[in-house]
Amino acid sequence: MKYKDYYAILGVERGADADEIKKAYRKLAQKYHPDVSKDPKGEEKFKEVAEAYDTLKNPEKRAAYDQLGTYAPGQDFQPPPDWGGQFGDGQFSFDEADLADLFAGLAGRQGGRRGAQMRMRGEDYEVTAHVSLEDAYRGTEVELNLTVPEHDEKGLVHRVPKTFKVRIPKGAADGQRLRLAGRGGKGFNGGPNGDLYLNIALHPHSLFRVSGHDLYLDLPLTPWEAVLGATVEVPTLGGTVRLKVPPNTHAGQQLRLTGRGLPKPGGKQGDLFAIAQIAVPTAASERERDLFRQLAQDSTFNPRGHFNVEV
Repeated sequence: MKYKDYYAILGVERGADADEIKKAYRKLAQKYHPDVSKDPKGEEKFKEVAEAYDTLKNPEKRAAYDQLGTYAPGQDFQPPPDWGGQFGDGQFSFDEADLADLFAGLAGRQGGRRGAQMRMRGEDYEVTAHVSLEDAYRGTEVELNLTVPEHDEKGLVHRVPKTFKVRIPKGAADGQRLRLAGRGGKGFNGGPNGDLYLNIALHPHSLFRVSGHDLYLDLPLTPWEAVLGATVEVPTLGGTVRLKVPPNTHAGQQLRLTGRGLPKPGGKQGDLFAIAQIAVPTAASERERDLFRQLAQDSTFNPRGHFNVEV
């Protein structure tokens, strides 16, 4: 039998507690999931991580694994002489065994007294859901096609295709993690189903930048709109609105449109911030040039006055 160091695979110490093991598994499962990983060996690593977690998350399986001892990864070894009597049913051939098969089916072979009745919780699944900003604003339903680990009736782990239809609530924020209880892997021997975790990733938008539930929009203004003030039309996810630009608005100034961001839990909404950008004509007519020349002659405004310092 070839030895696999499940603790090293998950990147935890042998004395790690259940929370540390679970946290390490979720991080690696998300990194190597075939639907998101760019690593050519991502699926193989994902299987290794799932196999390690399936054993170490279960106290009895972990105890049995620890009793095997410590060896170099890939090293041939034999379990201690009393291992089969303590944890198995005496009918398992270690010479032909694979460590994954041994521990995947261990719960169903533990003497028929405890193992046959042992309830196992189903696997938790974790996946990234890519959502447009418009769908996050209104809420949407997405269809996810995954290949996930699942126990069969003997407790062995297989990878099976599954399709999930999931409702994304309106206002889902970038980076938000949603838990769908009971939508993960099926439980074994009457155990509860696992959970499905969705990590929300918003697509970049051509106009809006997102910060939590607030949105930011660059607002181009002509020089005269910025100086004299104006009322301009501004796009929002809920439709076009009119915004009053105060006189003497400067570049970079943020103009708030309250409640025009993404919905928040509880019925409130974030804000939209229009950031003033001063735009100049790309092709001015001769009349426009004359007016700018006149302004240059008459104006005393010097935007570089603060440069007049002694060095």
